[in-house]
Amino acid sequence: MGKSLNQFSINAFSLKGKTAIVTGANQGLGMAYAVAFAKAGADLYIPHFTDDISEVKQLIEETGQKAAFIQGDLTDKSYVKRVVDGCMEEYGKIDILVNNAGVGIFGEFLDYSDHAWEKVMDINLNAVYYLSHLVVKEMAKKQSGKIINIASALAFTADKNCPPYTTSKHAIVGLTKVFANEAGQYNIQTNAIAPGFLATEMTKGFLEDESYYNKIVDRIPIGRWGEAADLMGTAVFLASSASNYINGWTINVDGGFATTL
Repeated sequence: MGKSLNQFSINAFSLKGKTAIVTGANQGLGMAYAVAFAKAGADLYIPHFTDDISEVKQLIEETGQKAAFIQGDLTDKSYVKRVVDGCMEEYGKIDILVNNAGVGIFGEFLDYSDHAWEKVMDINLNAVYYLSHLVVKEMAKKQSGKIINIASALAFTADKNCPPYTTSKHAIVGLTKVFANEAGQYNIQTNAIAPGFLATEMTKGFLEDESYYNKIVDRIPIGRWGEAADLMGTAVFLASSASNYINGWTINVDGGFATTL
């Protein structure tokens, strides 16, 4: 046993020499994952929908790592294929995939439109499956890889006025288990992160609603909303060889939100 214990090194947490695709990493929480990977030694390939890539490009390049970008819509299957082909052309491999890109459309339940339902499910669930399925085919060739899906605190509960978002995040937990089961034989580990309530530009409206803000804080044992940086260590861990025997699980990064009534 001592021999096997001596084989462990802190370098197990390094991503040096790795290539990571992080969808939607030009903004929000995706930027935190991408920068964390760069700081750990990985090069980035970033599919993005909105135009501005300047901030994440600068942050990654400041670490000495490379960043390449491809703009498009992940609900377009031809674009999904171009993402995989583009990363292979740029770096020759895909070691890590983070399915971060997502959308939420809020509305009254009785009046909720089919179009809104389909749009959210297409990006939050269907695109995750299609991209991951193509990436697994490349990872299987080299018998290694890490897929990290992004779930949510709403993967374990429900809130009002966001039916497809809540449903899609529940489904991501199931999809994570499916890929863990199917791709594990190729030494590919698939896990998920479930962020809790985080103070970001996207949640600014909720933060400014004192009643809602306090309702959430009261359910968080740590007593505060999270910050994007709170997710970075977990992402690096799941992307690294330190997590090689973790497969099919969802890690809540929520300050304890899911533990309370």
